[in-house]
Amino acid sequence: MSVLLSVLVGVLAAYLLIYYILFKGARFKSNVTLKGKTAIVTGSNTGIGKTTALDLAKRGARVILACRNKQKAEAAVYDIRKESGNPEVLYMHLDLASLKSVRGFAETFLKSEPRLDLLINNAGLIASGRTEDGFGMAFGVNHLGHFLLTLLLLDRLKQAEHSRVVNVSALLHRLGSVDFNLLNTQKDLVTGQSSWHAFRAYCHSKLCNVLFTRELANRLEGTSVTCYCLHPGVIATEIGRNMGALQKLLFLPMSKLFFLDPEGGAQTTLYCALQEGLEPLSGRYFSSCALQNVSAHGRDDALAKKLWESLCCHSPGRRAAQ
Repeated sequence: MSVLLSVLVGVLAAYLLIYYILFKGARFKSNVTLKGKTAIVTGSNTGIGKTTALDLAKRGARVILACRNKQKAEAAVYDIRKESGNPEVLYMHLDLASLKSVRGFAETFLKSEPRLDLLINNAGLIASGRTEDGFGMAFGVNHLGHFLLTLLLLDRLKQAEHSRVVNVSALLHRLGSVDFNLLNTQKDLVTGQSSWHAFRAYCHSKLCNVLFTRELANRLEGTSVTCYCLHPGVIATEIGRNMGALQKLLFLPMSKLFFLDPEGGAQTTLYCALQEGLEPLSGRYFSSCALQNVSAHGRDDALAKKLWESLCCHSPGRRAAQ
């Protein structure tokens, strides 16, 4: 019995050690208020997006939940209004898998909202398939849709005294690369539709987020807008909702044991959105509420510029960025 007890204690100790060293994220603490300011959070009907939107609403911001699923988004609006006591929370339809929807969202927002202080590009997925415009699903939703959305809203962001763009990337950007031949011929960064290809596509899209942030910062130098990208931590969210049954069977127990909950996962997003004095670090990458290094590809300014120019050829409305 003592041997068994020793083994159990050892396993528990190992679990706690792994959890707190590798998975437990830092907490963002700030009393900053956002009364009179407006924020957009994409993918905010669940997970870290919803948690982020709730925090911003509690600080007094007017928060736009930019989501595809109307039923889930309206339920999230109800939850956030109730918990925050802030009635200035509303839903606007946005399907990042459709460039037409992205343009429609931007048009609606610009007509109805006089200011924009925070744009948080949070939505993301791991999935195969194609978008409405024929792009790979992960590339189209995780990167291209956000790229176009940001460009269409830049002028409104510039009108604020200080505004920020926050792009939720991932540590897996380190496994990513950009094959421009594939992008130009196949409208994707992978060649197949298997689960492995979906995972690879996710990694590539997260590298694109990092490169976009870097180039955007260069182009915004001297303006009132700054931008940041981040790894939120390993989060137990619905990002893998399109996984196969076997993958979910393996993934879910691990997520319950080790992964951060949405509140923990939202901390670095909130840090990048609200921390004072970050302006000199525009274009940089953060994790656990601290500045971190990116991969060699992620530091390549020439690659970032080439990706930007390539995407401008693929996404109508590109003149908004030039």
